Amino acid sequence: MATFSSIPLTFTVRRCKPEFVAPARPTPCEQKLLSDIDDQASLRFQVPFVHFYGHQPSMEGKHPAEVIKTALAQTLVLYYPFAGRLREGANGKLIVDCNGEGVLFIKADADVTLQQFGDALQPPFPCFDELLFDVPGSKGMLNCPLLLIQVTRLKCGGFIFAIRLNHTMCDAAGLKQFVSSVAAMARGEATHLILPVWERHLLDAGDPPRVTCTHHEYDEVGASLPLDKLVQRSFFFGPAQVSLLRRLLPHHLRHCTKFELLTAFLWRCRSLAINLDPQEEVRMLCAVNVRSKMEPPLPQGYYGNAFVFPAAKTTVRNLGENPLGYAVGLVKQAKASSTEEYVKSVAALMVIRGKRLHFPNVIGSFYLSDLTKAGLEDVDFGWGKAVFAGTANAVGVMRIFCTGQEQERRSRNIGSNLFASSSHGKVCPGIGQHVETTATRG
Repeated sequence: MATFSSIPLTFTVRRCKPEFVAPARPTPCEQKLLSDIDDQASLRFQVPFVHFYGHQPSMEGKHPAEVIKTALAQTLVLYYPFAGRLREGANGKLIVDCNGEGVLFIKADADVTLQQFGDALQPPFPCFDELLFDVPGSKGMLNCPLLLIQVTRLKCGGFIFAIRLNHTMCDAAGLKQFVSSVAAMARGEATHLILPVWERHLLDAGDPPRVTCTHHEYDEVGASLPLDKLVQRSFFFGPAQVSLLRRLLPHHLRHCTKFELLTAFLWRCRSLAINLDPQEEVRMLCAVNVRSKMEPPLPQGYYGNAFVFPAAKTTVRNLGENPLGYAVGLVKQAKASSTEEYVKSVAALMVIRGKRLHFPNVIGSFYLSDLTKAGLEDVDFGWGKAVFAGTANAVGVMRIFCTGQEQERRSRNIGSNLFASSSHGKVCPGIGQHVETTATRG
């Protein structure tokens, strides 16, 4: 039985036996190297995404799982590395063994309607283990399926598409490209595909590798984060709240992006809420897409990880005693540092320092990844666009989501991974109150 959030909603999911879906036609048997950006310890984890879809009368009588499974097999002919398995080569280098074994797929039905989930679909989804069954033995990095998909038909005729991917294979933009191809196949519109491009060597370190930039994102700062004490909450920021926050900025910063504004605001809120020593150093790490920052830009169709996590750092006192514009300026500087040289320097750092480097889970670090422009909600398998699409929960970082229900107003829904240790039991309520009070003031 599943329970959704704080709503007393229970439902039963009937799952078919998990099966492997292989490419519909023979594909090359070869080995492909991941890039030095893909191949870092910080990306060696599984990340889950979920899409909610409503009823579509024109698709009456069709089980979405069957439609998507057929389209998936066709798409894997083009994206055949996803049907392979990761192996580890010399010096821990990750290699995709393109053996065509396939991805894991689950067909399911649930005795619940989309409407019963409520109007405000937002992460975290406590019922997610029912919507994406964790097949025993499938979660490892090596010698395991690279994708796990469950399609759950709802009683109303809608469905939930859930997918878990090995993050070393691709980022959100790459996932959107792949899933959009599956959707185009499902709609019978294969001519609209963006052809995949592997070319992972484009984000490899130079020869010889040279670290030419400072990378504070890999510094150890503060005490380790108590992972068993993590609490997840969602905070919604609409146009009115964003406008109020902009008015707190000096005129020369009021044209900053929503991402820069909300990142700075939440970094400041969190740093003040967790009661660190005023002299404690804190950092903000934000994911920056570097596809257009390379010269020439990465080719259309590149679906590997193409982002870096530049860091801004300061002290708790500086964040608290300075106005919001101070934090916005630090965020803008961090983003601006993400040049082609910076990307190559990160890749070189991975090669020189081996696979031990990772973004440390420490109390003084605030991670954020923006998914609002990924366009996941636009994926249409034939049932129309998603009502909600994004990550099912925050996995080690804080993520920004764009809700399908609010697209017309261009609003942003933020799912945040905030934590409360035993000594900071009121951290999350404190942040929530601070956010609501500040964002609605006036």
